[in-house]
Order: sequence, then C-alpha cells, then structure tokens
Amino acid sequence: MKKIVLLVAITATLFACKDVDEDEVINPDYNVSFTFTQNWDGTKLENSDFETTEFTNANGDVLTISKLDYLISNVTFTSETGETIFVEGHNLINSREGLNINYNLDQKIPEGEYTVSFTFGLNSDYNIDGAYPDLTSANWGVPTMLGGGYHYMRLEGTFIDETGANQGYQYHTIHAVDNPGDNPQPEDTSFEVNLGSISVFNDKFIEVEMNVAEWFRNPNQWDLNELNNNLMMNAEAQRMMSENGKSVFSLGPIADILE
Repeated sequence: MKKIVLLVAITATLFACKDVDEDEVINPDYNVSFTFTQNWDGTKLENSDFETTEFTNANGDVLTISKLDYLISNVTFTSETGETIFVEGHNLINSREGLNINYNLDQKIPEGEYTVSFTFGLNSDYNIDGAYPDLTSANWGVPTMLGGGYHYMRLEGTFIDETGANQGYQYHTIHAVDNPGDNPQPEDTSFEVNLGSISVFNDKFIEVEMNVAEWFRNPNQWDLNELNNNLMMNAEAQRMMSENGKSVFSLGPIADILE
C-alpha cells in the first residue's frame, strides 16, 4: 500500500513539473526593441551631416538638413491567425541628437510569426490636445487655430532657391486642417507603417530605416521653391506629405539581443 501511495505521489509530481516546463517552452515571452536610423538613398545620415552635407532631391533642389524629429506610436503585432498585440504608447525621435532612437517596448511579445506595424504620428483617437505631458514639454504641440494635438514630424534645413539664394525650409507634418482659425476642421493624415513579417523566437532588436529622400519624391515630386514654409496651414500640402511618407520607412537588419 505504501508503495502504491509513493508511486502516485511521484507520478503527480512528475506531471506537475512537466506541465510547468511545457508552459515555459510553449509560451515564452520575449523583449522587442526598435532602433530608428535615417539615410538619404542608402547613405546613412550621421550627426556630422546636419547643416553641412548637401543633398539633391528629385526636383533637383540642393538642400541641407538641420533638424529631423518625428513621432511614432502604437506598435502592433498581428499573428498568422489574425490576433493582434497592441502596444499602446509613443516615441519622439530626435535624430540629430540621437535621442530616443532606441525604443524598448514596455511589454513582452509571445513567440511566433508576426506582421509588425506602427503609426507615423498619432491617429485621431490619440492626437488629443495636451494629453501627453512629455510631448507638451518638448514643444511638440500644434496651435489651437490648427486643431491642437501634436506634430508628426519636423524636418528643417536650407536650400538653394531658383535665384541662387540660400533659403530656409520647414517641412512640418501635422493633421491636415481645412478652415484654420476659430473653427478648424482637422483631417487625420497619420498613416500606418507596415514593416512586414518578423519572427519572434528570442529577444529581438529591430532596425527601422527612414529614407529621407522619399519625403521629396514619391508619389509627389516636391519643389521647395513652391512649398517650403507655412506648410502647417496648407491642408493640401499635408495630404501630399502623408502620401510621400508611406514609402519612407523600411525594415532594416534584425538581430538577437544577447545577454
């Protein structure tokens, strides 16, 4: 009788251990981090390039870049079965100073195959005036006469205009605003960036590349002589920039995070 009881106890213990081990093996969760880099048609944009290196856009305008700050939000992982993991939050990248170029998600992702996406800017559900103290303190807000909320991107620099003079430009993206003033009518021009398929079977470090040249090229060839400043007031320009932005980002190298 004692042998039978002992055998039952051992068997129960083995099954209990087996269940725990299988759960750990079948359903592990992993850390996922992103790093954001910038380039001009494949040539990496370094800190030393700001204000000094000249680039030529598709329109033939010769320009420099002095500022490139942009906001991404709400990373989403969609499984092969259509289930989604929504990581609410945002990250404001200052590429010149290298601030927030690494974005560590605050929740782990179960192993599996996913399609990964994020929002460029903040969509209308999240673009709420004064809602985010960190963005407000960073002077990232949009004036009330333009519908409030927050910027998506600030790209600034100089270009050589058609007279040969050096002129500044401010390629700022926000929601498109018809009827600026007392009764603005904001239109959501944020967009989803689909990075494609990513396998999560251990801790991952994912590079997201921005080709800055695409902001001036596809599908709208950008003439800085015509569109260089006051673009926040120009709803049609905002729609054009949103269209161009959809070809800006691509998936770069993926690496395992080693302890």
